Amino acid sequence: MSILASALGPIGAAVLGALAAVGRVVIFALNTISHLLRPPFYWREFLAALVQIGWLSLPVVGLTALFTGGALALQIYAGGSRFNAEAVVPSIVAIGMVRELGPVLGGLMVAARVASSIAAEIGTMKVTEQIDALVTLSTDPMKYLTLPRVLAATVSVPLLVAVGDAIGIMGGYMVGTTRLGFNPSAYLQNTADFLESWDVISGMIKGAAFGFIVALMGCYHGMQSGRGAQGVGAATKSAVVAASVLILAANYLLTEVFFAA
Repeated sequence: MSILASALGPIGAAVLGALAAVGRVVIFALNTISHLLRPPFYWREFLAALVQIGWLSLPVVGLTALFTGGALALQIYAGGSRFNAEAVVPSIVAIGMVRELGPVLGGLMVAARVASSIAAEIGTMKVTEQIDALVTLSTDPMKYLTLPRVLAATVSVPLLVAVGDAIGIMGGYMVGTTRLGFNPSAYLQNTADFLESWDVISGMIKGAAFGFIVALMGCYHGMQSGRGAQGVGAATKSAVVAASVLILAANYLLTEVFFAA
């Protein structure tokens, strides 16, 4: 019995630790959302976060979408040629970018850029006791630091996804018309015929969920940062890893909800 307990003890401790971590994140998320309903709201922090998360992430999201759309067109053409189905390139590029690749790659790029930045910033504030100073000044750190960033990411990432979708489709169009011999007007018409409004809307809903996850993970791990430079580095790494994994998991769940037969 003691041997069995010693064997299962570490497994049980790991499971309980994982469940406790999930509970802490859920409580943190609910606390963040609750502050949206209670004044005051710091508009200056929100607008600054909107610029930092949305506008300044546009170049990396746009370049990622452009090259992804071009590579997708080449791959679909090469695969479709085995079945004499090269004509499906415009529609598959558009649907693939808007439904999956645009939201997921956009979310991952924002996670790499924003989650690390937020975690490092808040973690440094905690190490240098600036968060304690906010509490001393009767300012709730959740309301001043977390809510504006989470709300800004939730609002801006869907817009980034929409722009990235358009740029990705343009990348496929450029490759299709210059390298693969497609007629420009026929390519655009084929794209418009098969792309539905729900495809675009579902991608933007995914973008909102991914933005919420990215900012929430950055703020949570920043608030949980350990002392010193090593603690801030660990918080930054944990924020990016957690945001990336949760984005992929949430993408599957949302795809199951939106497109399951």
